[in-house]
Amino acid sequence: MDDETGEARAGTLHRVVVELLLASPRSRYVGRPADGALPAVGPETPDHVQVRAGLGIVGDRYYAKPAHRGAQVTLLAAESLEAAARLLGSAEALDAAAARRNVVLRGLDVDALRGRTLSIDCGDGPVLLRATRPANPCAWMDHELAPGAFRALRGRGGMRCEPLSDGVLRLGPAVVVLDPAVDTAV
Repeated sequence: MDDETGEARAGTLHRVVVELLLASPRSRYVGRPADGALPAVGPETPDHVQVRAGLGIVGDRYYAKPAHRGAQVTLLAAESLEAAARLLGSAEALDAAAARRNVVLRGLDVDALRGRTLSIDCGDGPVLLRATRPANPCAWMDHELAPGAFRALRGRGGMRCEPLSDGVLRLGPAVVVLDPAVDTAV
Protein backbone atom coordinates (compact mmCIF):
# COMPACT_ATOMS: atom_id res chain seq x y z
CA MET A 1 0.00 0.00 0.00
CA ASP A 2 1.11 3.52 -0.66
CA ASP A 3 1.67 5.00 2.80
CA GLU A 4 0.35 8.44 1.81
CA THR A 5 -2.76 7.59 -0.21
CA GLY A 6 -3.65 4.10 0.99
CA GLU A 7 -3.86 2.98 -2.65
CA ALA A 8 -1.98 0.08 -4.15
CA ARG A 9 0.84 1.16 -6.49
CA ALA A 10 1.55 -0.31 -9.93
CA GLY A 11 4.26 -2.93 -10.15
CA THR A 12 4.40 -3.42 -6.41
CA LEU A 13 4.53 -6.76 -4.72
CA HIS A 14 2.06 -7.40 -1.89
CA ARG A 15 2.36 -10.35 0.44
CA VAL A 16 -1.17 -11.48 1.22
CA VAL A 17 -3.01 -14.43 2.69
CA VAL A 18 -5.83 -16.17 0.85
CA GLU A 19 -8.17 -16.77 3.79
CA LEU A 20 -11.17 -18.23 1.96
CA LEU A 21 -12.02 -19.70 -1.41
CA LEU A 22 -15.65 -20.21 -2.39
CA ALA A 23 -16.95 -22.18 -5.35
CA SER A 24 -20.68 -22.72 -5.17
CA PRO A 25 -22.44 -24.68 -7.92
CA ARG A 26 -25.63 -22.63 -7.50
CA SER A 27 -26.78 -19.29 -6.23
CA ARG A 28 -28.04 -19.65 -2.67
CA TYR A 29 -29.50 -16.16 -2.40
CA VAL A 30 -32.72 -16.60 -4.35
CA GLY A 31 -36.10 -15.08 -3.58
CA ARG A 32 -36.61 -12.87 -0.55
CA PRO A 33 -33.77 -12.41 1.95
CA ALA A 34 -36.22 -12.79 4.85
CA ASP A 35 -36.85 -16.38 3.70
CA GLY A 36 -33.18 -17.23 4.19
CA ALA A 37 -30.57 -18.71 1.93
CA LEU A 38 -30.97 -22.02 0.16
CA PRO A 39 -28.89 -24.84 1.67
CA ALA A 40 -25.47 -25.59 0.25
CA VAL A 41 -25.17 -28.38 -2.28
CA GLY A 42 -21.97 -30.07 -1.18
CA PRO A 43 -18.84 -28.36 0.08
CA GLU A 44 -18.37 -24.74 -1.05
CA THR A 45 -15.09 -23.73 0.57
CA PRO A 46 -12.30 -25.87 -0.90
CA ASP A 47 -8.60 -25.48 -0.14
CA HIS A 48 -7.90 -24.72 -3.82
CA VAL A 49 -9.77 -23.78 -7.00
CA GLN A 50 -9.04 -24.02 -10.71
CA VAL A 51 -9.37 -20.75 -12.62
CA ARG A 52 -9.91 -20.69 -16.40
CA ALA A 53 -9.24 -17.61 -18.53
CA GLY A 54 -12.45 -15.92 -19.63
CA LEU A 55 -14.59 -18.53 -17.84
CA GLY A 56 -14.07 -18.24 -14.08
CA ILE A 57 -13.67 -20.77 -11.30
CA VAL A 58 -14.40 -24.35 -12.30
CA GLY A 59 -17.50 -25.55 -10.44
CA ASP A 60 -18.72 -22.08 -9.46
CA ARG A 61 -22.18 -20.73 -10.29
CA TYR A 62 -20.71 -17.99 -12.52
CA TYR A 63 -18.41 -20.29 -14.51
CA ALA A 64 -18.83 -19.67 -18.26
CA LYS A 65 -22.06 -17.70 -17.77
CA PRO A 66 -22.45 -15.02 -20.48
CA ALA A 67 -24.28 -12.71 -18.07
CA HIS A 68 -21.17 -12.63 -15.86
CA ARG A 69 -18.59 -12.16 -18.61
CA GLY A 70 -15.85 -9.93 -17.26
CA ALA A 71 -16.98 -10.52 -13.68
CA GLN A 72 -16.68 -14.27 -13.08
CA VAL A 73 -14.35 -14.09 -10.05
CA THR A 74 -15.08 -11.94 -7.01
CA LEU A 75 -12.47 -10.72 -4.52
CA LEU A 76 -13.03 -9.35 -1.02
CA ALA A 77 -10.61 -7.95 1.56
CA ALA A 78 -10.82 -9.66 4.95
CA GLU A 79 -10.21 -6.23 6.43
CA SER A 80 -13.47 -5.01 4.86
CA LEU A 81 -15.43 -7.60 6.82
CA GLU A 82 -13.60 -6.58 9.99
CA ALA A 83 -14.36 -2.89 9.35
CA ALA A 84 -18.04 -3.72 8.79
CA ALA A 85 -18.13 -5.71 12.06
CA ARG A 86 -16.62 -2.73 13.92
CA LEU A 87 -19.17 -0.36 12.37
CA LEU A 88 -21.91 -2.70 13.54
CA GLY A 89 -20.45 -2.89 17.04
CA SER A 90 -20.00 -6.64 16.72
CA ALA A 91 -17.39 -8.41 18.81
CA GLU A 92 -17.68 -11.41 16.51
CA ALA A 93 -16.24 -11.68 13.02
CA LEU A 94 -18.63 -11.69 10.09
CA ASP A 95 -18.83 -14.98 8.19
CA ALA A 96 -16.68 -14.50 5.08
CA ALA A 97 -18.38 -17.39 3.27
CA ALA A 98 -21.79 -15.74 3.75
CA ALA A 99 -20.53 -12.72 1.79
CA ARG A 100 -20.43 -15.10 -1.22
CA ARG A 101 -17.17 -13.74 -2.68
CA ASN A 102 -14.90 -16.29 -4.36
CA VAL A 103 -11.57 -15.15 -2.91
CA VAL A 104 -11.06 -13.45 0.45
CA LEU A 105 -7.62 -11.85 0.73
CA ARG A 106 -5.89 -10.35 3.75
CA GLY A 107 -3.33 -7.62 3.10
CA LEU A 108 -4.63 -5.83 0.00
CA ASP A 109 -7.10 -2.99 -0.52
CA VAL A 110 -9.26 -4.91 -2.98
CA ASP A 111 -11.74 -2.06 -3.41
CA ALA A 112 -8.98 0.19 -4.82
CA LEU A 113 -8.22 -2.20 -7.70
CA ARG A 114 -10.92 -1.20 -10.22
CA GLY A 115 -9.49 -1.12 -13.73
CA ARG A 116 -6.23 -2.73 -12.63
CA THR A 117 -4.61 -5.98 -13.68
CA LEU A 118 -3.19 -8.14 -10.92
CA SER A 119 -1.57 -11.50 -10.54
CA ILE A 120 -2.11 -13.76 -7.55
CA ASP A 121 0.52 -16.45 -7.04
CA CYS A 122 -0.22 -19.02 -4.35
CA GLY A 123 2.81 -21.13 -5.29
CA ASP A 124 1.50 -22.75 -8.48
CA GLY A 125 2.26 -19.79 -10.75
CA PRO A 126 0.46 -16.49 -11.25
CA VAL A 127 -3.23 -16.22 -12.04
CA LEU A 128 -3.96 -12.97 -13.89
CA LEU A 129 -7.15 -11.08 -13.18
CA ARG A 130 -8.54 -7.76 -14.39
CA ALA A 131 -10.59 -5.95 -11.76
CA THR A 132 -13.59 -4.72 -13.72
CA ARG A 133 -16.18 -3.34 -11.30
CA PRO A 134 -17.24 -3.29 -7.65
CA ALA A 135 -19.02 -6.29 -6.16
CA ASN A 136 -21.63 -4.19 -4.41
CA PRO A 137 -23.32 -5.67 -1.34
CA CYS A 138 -27.01 -6.50 -1.45
CA ALA A 139 -29.89 -6.73 1.03
CA TRP A 140 -29.00 -10.38 1.67
CA MET A 141 -26.05 -9.16 3.76
CA ASP A 142 -28.45 -7.92 6.47
CA HIS A 143 -29.91 -11.43 6.79
CA GLU A 144 -26.88 -13.61 6.24
CA LEU A 145 -24.06 -11.60 7.87
CA ALA A 146 -25.66 -9.27 10.43
CA PRO A 147 -28.36 -6.60 10.62
CA GLY A 148 -26.89 -3.45 9.03
CA ALA A 149 -24.17 -5.30 7.07
CA PHE A 150 -25.62 -4.16 3.73
CA ARG A 151 -24.95 -0.53 4.61
CA ALA A 152 -21.68 -1.27 6.47
CA LEU A 153 -20.23 -2.98 3.39
CA ARG A 154 -21.08 -0.18 0.94
CA GLY A 155 -17.86 0.88 -0.73
CA ARG A 156 -16.03 -2.15 0.63
CA GLY A 157 -17.95 -5.08 -0.89
CA GLY A 158 -15.07 -6.30 -3.03
CA MET A 159 -14.30 -6.37 -6.72
CA ARG A 160 -15.55 -8.39 -9.69
CA CYS A 161 -12.77 -9.64 -11.92
CA GLU A 162 -12.24 -11.19 -15.31
CA PRO A 163 -9.75 -14.09 -15.27
CA LEU A 164 -7.07 -13.53 -17.92
CA SER A 165 -5.13 -16.76 -17.43
CA ASP A 166 -5.58 -20.33 -16.27
CA GLY A 167 -4.21 -21.39 -12.92
CA VAL A 168 -4.74 -22.54 -9.36
CA LEU A 169 -5.50 -20.48 -6.28
CA ARG A 170 -4.88 -22.01 -2.84
CA LEU A 171 -5.52 -21.08 0.76
CA GLY A 172 -2.54 -19.61 2.57
CA PRO A 173 0.25 -17.18 1.81
CA ALA A 174 0.34 -15.65 -1.66
CA VAL A 175 1.96 -12.85 -3.60
CA VAL A 176 -0.05 -10.24 -5.49
CA VAL A 177 1.63 -8.08 -8.11
CA LEU A 178 -0.14 -5.09 -9.62
CA ASP A 179 1.15 -4.53 -13.13
CA PRO A 180 -0.99 -2.52 -15.54
CA ALA A 181 1.72 -2.97 -18.18
CA VAL A 182 0.74 -6.63 -18.54
CA ASP A 183 -0.68 -7.34 -22.00
CA THR A 184 -4.35 -7.86 -21.24
CA ALA A 185 -5.41 -8.42 -24.85
CA VAL A 186 -6.84 -11.92 -24.53
